[in-house]
Amino acid sequence: MEGKSTVHSKEKPYTCSVCGRGFSRPSYLSKHKRNHTEEKPWKCADCGKGFNYPSELETHRRRHSGERPFSCSTCGKGFTDSSNLLKHQRVHTGVRPFTCSECTKAFAQLSHLLTHQRVHTGERPFICSVCGLRFADSSTLLKHQRVHSGERAFKCPECGKCYKSSWELMSHQRVHSDERPFRCSQCGNGFRWSSQLNAHERVHTGEKPFTCSQCEKGFTQLSHLLRHQRVHTGERPFTCSDCGKGFTTSSNLQTHQRLHKNAQ
Repeated sequence: MEGKSTVHSKEKPYTCSVCGRGFSRPSYLSKHKRNHTEEKPWKCADCGKGFNYPSELETHRRRHSGERPFSCSTCGKGFTDSSNLLKHQRVHTGVRPFTCSECTKAFAQLSHLLTHQRVHTGERPFICSVCGLRFADSSTLLKHQRVHSGERAFKCPECGKCYKSSWELMSHQRVHSDERPFRCSQCGNGFRWSSQLNAHERVHTGEKPFTCSQCEKGFTQLSHLLRHQRVHTGERPFTCSDCGKGFTTSSNLQTHQRLHKNAQ
Protein backbone atom coordinates (compact mmCIF):
# COMPACT_ATOMS: atom_id res chain seq x y z
CA MET A 1 0.00 0.00 0.00
CA GLU A 2 2.92 2.30 0.71
CA GLY A 3 4.11 2.06 -2.95
CA LYS A 4 0.64 2.94 -4.23
CA SER A 5 0.29 5.98 -1.96
CA THR A 6 3.66 7.26 -3.17
CA VAL A 7 2.51 7.08 -6.79
CA HIS A 8 -0.82 8.82 -6.14
CA SER A 9 0.71 11.55 -3.96
CA LYS A 10 3.21 12.38 -6.72
CA GLU A 11 6.00 12.08 -4.17
CA LYS A 12 9.35 11.20 -5.77
CA PRO A 13 11.61 9.92 -3.00
CA TYR A 14 13.94 7.90 -5.26
CA THR A 15 16.58 10.27 -6.60
CA CYS A 16 19.23 9.73 -9.29
CA SER A 17 22.69 10.32 -7.81
CA VAL A 18 24.01 11.51 -11.19
CA CYS A 19 21.48 14.12 -12.32
CA GLY A 20 19.22 14.56 -9.28
CA ARG A 21 16.01 13.59 -11.05
CA GLY A 22 13.34 12.07 -8.76
CA PHE A 23 11.15 9.02 -9.31
CA SER A 24 8.10 7.58 -7.55
CA ARG A 25 9.29 3.97 -7.79
CA PRO A 26 12.71 2.29 -7.52
CA SER A 27 12.03 0.40 -10.76
CA TYR A 28 11.64 3.73 -12.61
CA LEU A 29 14.93 4.91 -11.13
CA SER A 30 16.69 1.70 -12.21
CA LYS A 31 15.47 2.14 -15.77
CA HIS A 32 16.52 5.79 -15.78
CA LYS A 33 20.06 4.98 -14.59
CA ARG A 34 20.69 3.13 -17.86
CA ASN A 35 20.77 6.53 -19.57
CA HIS A 36 23.92 7.33 -17.62
CA THR A 37 25.60 3.91 -17.69
CA GLU A 38 24.72 3.24 -21.36
CA GLU A 39 23.59 -0.22 -20.28
CA LYS A 40 21.32 -1.65 -22.96
CA PRO A 41 20.20 -5.11 -21.81
CA TRP A 42 17.58 -5.71 -24.52
CA LYS A 43 19.43 -6.92 -27.63
CA CYS A 44 18.13 -7.37 -31.19
CA ALA A 45 18.70 -10.94 -32.38
CA ASP A 46 19.07 -9.77 -35.99
CA CYS A 47 21.63 -6.96 -35.75
CA GLY A 48 22.80 -6.96 -32.10
CA LYS A 49 21.69 -3.40 -31.37
CA GLY A 50 20.88 -2.80 -27.70
CA PHE A 51 17.97 -0.95 -26.11
CA ASN A 52 17.07 0.34 -22.65
CA TYR A 53 13.51 -1.00 -22.70
CA PRO A 54 11.74 -4.02 -24.26
CA SER A 55 9.21 -1.67 -25.90
CA GLU A 56 12.06 0.03 -27.80
CA LEU A 57 13.35 -3.38 -28.93
CA GLU A 58 9.87 -4.39 -30.11
CA THR A 59 9.57 -1.22 -32.21
CA HIS A 60 13.07 -1.73 -33.63
CA ARG A 61 12.35 -5.35 -34.62
CA ARG A 62 9.64 -4.11 -36.96
CA ARG A 63 12.37 -2.55 -39.09
CA HIS A 64 13.70 -6.02 -39.82
CA SER A 65 10.32 -7.72 -40.21
CA GLY A 66 8.74 -4.91 -42.22
CA GLU A 67 5.71 -4.91 -39.90
CA ARG A 68 3.89 -1.54 -39.80
CA PRO A 69 0.85 -1.83 -37.51
CA PHE A 70 0.13 1.92 -37.28
CA SER A 71 -1.66 3.14 -40.43
CA CYS A 72 -2.50 6.66 -41.58
CA SER A 73 -6.28 7.06 -41.97
CA THR A 74 -5.74 9.55 -44.82
CA CYS A 75 -3.32 7.75 -47.16
CA GLY A 76 -2.99 4.27 -45.66
CA LYS A 77 0.79 4.50 -45.16
CA GLY A 78 2.02 2.23 -42.36
CA PHE A 79 4.50 2.95 -39.55
CA THR A 80 6.43 0.90 -37.02
CA ASP A 81 5.34 3.06 -34.06
CA SER A 82 2.61 5.54 -33.15
CA SER A 83 4.96 8.52 -32.74
CA ASN A 84 6.10 8.26 -36.37
CA LEU A 85 2.46 8.09 -37.45
CA LEU A 86 1.70 11.32 -35.54
CA LYS A 87 4.70 13.02 -37.18
CA HIS A 88 3.61 11.80 -40.62
CA GLN A 89 0.06 13.12 -40.21
CA ARG A 90 1.48 16.65 -40.26
CA VAL A 91 2.20 16.02 -43.96
CA HIS A 92 -1.57 16.04 -44.51
CA THR A 93 -2.44 18.79 -42.03
CA GLY A 94 0.47 21.03 -43.03
CA VAL A 95 1.23 21.83 -39.39
CA ARG A 96 4.86 22.94 -38.88
CA PRO A 97 5.11 23.99 -35.23
CA PHE A 98 8.92 24.24 -35.02
CA THR A 99 10.40 27.46 -36.47
CA CYS A 100 14.05 28.40 -36.99
CA SER A 101 14.96 31.66 -35.24
CA GLU A 102 17.59 32.45 -37.90
CA CYS A 103 15.65 32.12 -41.15
CA THR A 104 12.03 31.48 -39.95
CA LYS A 105 11.92 28.17 -41.84
CA ALA A 106 9.35 25.90 -40.18
CA PHE A 107 9.49 22.16 -39.57
CA ALA A 108 7.01 19.45 -38.66
CA GLN A 109 9.43 17.80 -36.23
CA LEU A 110 11.70 19.25 -33.54
CA SER A 111 14.56 16.94 -34.56
CA HIS A 112 14.42 18.34 -38.10
CA LEU A 113 14.67 21.88 -36.74
CA LEU A 114 17.68 21.00 -34.56
CA THR A 115 19.42 19.36 -37.51
CA HIS A 116 18.59 22.33 -39.77
CA GLN A 117 20.05 24.83 -37.31
CA ARG A 118 23.46 23.28 -37.89
CA VAL A 119 23.29 24.77 -41.40
CA HIS A 120 23.61 28.16 -39.72
CA THR A 121 26.13 27.15 -37.04
CA GLY A 122 28.22 24.83 -39.23
CA GLU A 123 28.24 22.32 -36.39
CA ARG A 124 28.99 18.69 -37.34
CA PRO A 125 29.15 16.88 -34.00
CA PHE A 126 28.95 13.30 -35.28
CA ILE A 127 32.38 11.94 -36.25
CA CYS A 128 33.19 8.69 -38.05
CA SER A 129 35.71 6.74 -35.95
CA VAL A 130 37.17 5.10 -39.07
CA CYS A 131 37.86 7.99 -41.46
CA GLY A 132 37.17 11.10 -39.39
CA LEU A 133 34.41 12.52 -41.58
CA ARG A 134 31.98 14.71 -39.65
CA PHE A 135 28.19 14.81 -39.99
CA ALA A 136 25.40 17.12 -38.87
CA ASP A 137 23.15 14.29 -37.64
CA SER A 138 23.57 10.80 -36.24
CA SER A 139 21.44 9.05 -38.86
CA THR A 140 23.73 10.24 -41.67
CA LEU A 141 26.75 9.04 -39.68
CA LEU A 142 25.17 5.60 -39.16
CA LYS A 143 24.44 5.28 -42.88
CA HIS A 144 28.01 6.36 -43.69
CA GLN A 145 29.55 3.84 -41.28
CA ARG A 146 27.99 1.00 -43.27
CA VAL A 147 30.33 1.99 -46.11
CA HIS A 148 33.18 0.76 -43.91
CA SER A 149 31.43 -2.22 -42.30
CA GLY A 150 29.46 -3.42 -45.33
CA GLU A 151 26.63 -4.24 -42.90
CA ARG A 152 23.22 -4.94 -44.44
CA ALA A 153 21.02 -5.48 -41.39
CA PHE A 154 17.63 -4.85 -42.99
CA LYS A 155 16.32 -8.01 -44.68
CA CYS A 156 13.28 -8.29 -46.95
CA PRO A 157 10.94 -11.01 -45.60
CA GLU A 158 9.67 -11.69 -49.13
CA CYS A 159 12.89 -12.38 -51.05
CA GLY A 160 15.68 -12.26 -48.46
CA LYS A 161 17.52 -9.35 -50.08
CA CYS A 162 19.39 -7.21 -47.52
CA TYR A 163 19.84 -3.45 -47.30
CA LYS A 164 21.97 -0.99 -45.35
CA SER A 165 19.07 1.16 -44.13
CA SER A 166 15.39 0.80 -43.21
CA TRP A 167 14.29 3.31 -45.85
CA GLU A 168 16.10 1.30 -48.58
CA LEU A 169 14.20 -1.79 -47.41
CA MET A 170 10.89 0.13 -47.36
CA SER A 171 11.57 1.39 -50.87
CA HIS A 172 12.43 -2.12 -52.10
CA GLN A 173 9.28 -3.67 -50.60
CA ARG A 174 7.17 -1.65 -53.05
CA VAL A 175 8.46 -4.04 -55.73
CA HIS A 176 6.54 -6.84 -53.97
CA SER A 177 3.47 -4.83 -52.95
CA ASP A 178 3.35 -2.77 -56.17
CA GLU A 179 2.58 0.25 -53.96
CA ARG A 180 2.88 3.48 -55.96
CA PRO A 181 2.44 6.32 -53.46
CA PHE A 182 3.93 9.10 -55.62
CA ARG A 183 1.24 10.47 -57.97
CA CYS A 184 1.66 12.83 -60.92
CA SER A 185 -0.61 15.86 -60.48
CA GLN A 186 -0.93 16.19 -64.27
CA CYS A 187 -1.97 12.71 -65.40
CA GLY A 188 -2.44 10.68 -62.19
CA ASN A 189 0.23 8.08 -62.99
CA GLY A 190 1.64 6.44 -59.86
CA PHE A 191 5.30 5.70 -59.11
CA ARG A 192 7.15 3.67 -56.49
CA TRP A 193 9.79 6.31 -55.82
CA SER A 194 9.88 10.12 -55.79
CA SER A 195 12.84 10.11 -58.19
CA GLN A 196 10.70 8.30 -60.76
CA LEU A 197 7.95 10.89 -60.34
CA ASN A 198 10.44 13.75 -60.75
CA ALA A 199 11.77 12.22 -63.96
CA HIS A 200 8.24 11.57 -65.27
CA GLU A 201 7.06 15.14 -64.63
CA ARG A 202 9.63 16.34 -67.18
CA VAL A 203 7.48 14.63 -69.83
CA HIS A 204 4.83 17.27 -69.10
CA THR A 205 7.17 20.24 -68.61
CA GLY A 206 9.50 19.39 -71.49
CA GLU A 207 12.51 20.05 -69.24
CA LYS A 208 15.73 18.27 -70.29
CA PRO A 209 18.34 19.20 -67.71
CA PHE A 210 20.95 16.61 -68.73
CA THR A 211 22.91 17.76 -71.80
CA CYS A 212 25.51 15.89 -73.82
CA SER A 213 28.82 17.78 -73.91
CA GLN A 214 29.59 16.35 -77.38
CA CYS A 215 26.43 17.17 -79.35
CA GLU A 216 24.36 19.23 -76.84
CA LYS A 217 21.40 16.86 -77.08
CA GLY A 218 19.22 17.11 -73.95
CA PHE A 219 17.69 14.33 -71.87
CA THR A 220 15.09 14.10 -69.11
CA GLN A 221 17.12 11.58 -67.07
CA LEU A 222 20.82 11.20 -66.26
CA SER A 223 20.69 7.48 -67.12
CA HIS A 224 19.47 8.36 -70.62
CA LEU A 225 22.37 10.79 -71.08
CA LEU A 226 24.91 8.18 -69.93
CA ARG A 227 23.45 5.64 -72.35
CA HIS A 228 23.55 8.19 -75.19
CA GLN A 229 27.19 9.11 -74.54
CA ARG A 230 28.21 5.58 -75.53
CA VAL A 231 27.35 6.60 -79.09
CA HIS A 232 30.29 8.99 -78.94
CA THR A 233 32.69 6.88 -76.84
CA GLY A 234 31.96 3.55 -78.52
CA GLU A 235 31.74 1.92 -75.08
CA ARG A 236 29.88 -1.40 -74.99
CA PRO A 237 29.81 -2.46 -71.32
CA PHE A 238 27.25 -5.27 -71.69
CA THR A 239 28.96 -8.42 -73.01
CA CYS A 240 27.40 -11.68 -74.15
CA SER A 241 28.75 -14.61 -72.12
CA ASP A 242 28.24 -16.96 -75.09
CA CYS A 243 29.99 -15.15 -77.93
CA GLY A 244 31.68 -12.11 -76.36
CA LYS A 245 29.79 -9.53 -78.42
CA GLY A 246 29.37 -6.16 -76.68
CA PHE A 247 26.30 -3.91 -76.46
CA THR A 248 25.60 -0.35 -75.32
CA THR A 249 22.50 -1.29 -73.29
CA SER A 250 21.39 -4.27 -71.20
CA SER A 251 18.12 -4.50 -73.16
CA ASN A 252 20.05 -4.95 -76.44
CA LEU A 253 22.12 -7.68 -74.79
CA GLN A 254 18.99 -9.49 -73.60
CA THR A 255 17.50 -9.33 -77.10
CA HIS A 256 20.73 -10.73 -78.54
CA GLN A 257 20.93 -13.57 -76.01
CA ARG A 258 17.57 -14.86 -77.19
CA LEU A 259 19.26 -15.72 -80.50
CA HIS A 260 21.49 -18.18 -78.68
CA LYS A 261 18.56 -19.68 -76.76
CA ASN A 262 16.50 -20.07 -79.94
CA ALA A 263 19.46 -21.68 -81.71
CA GLN A 264 19.61 -24.32 -79.00
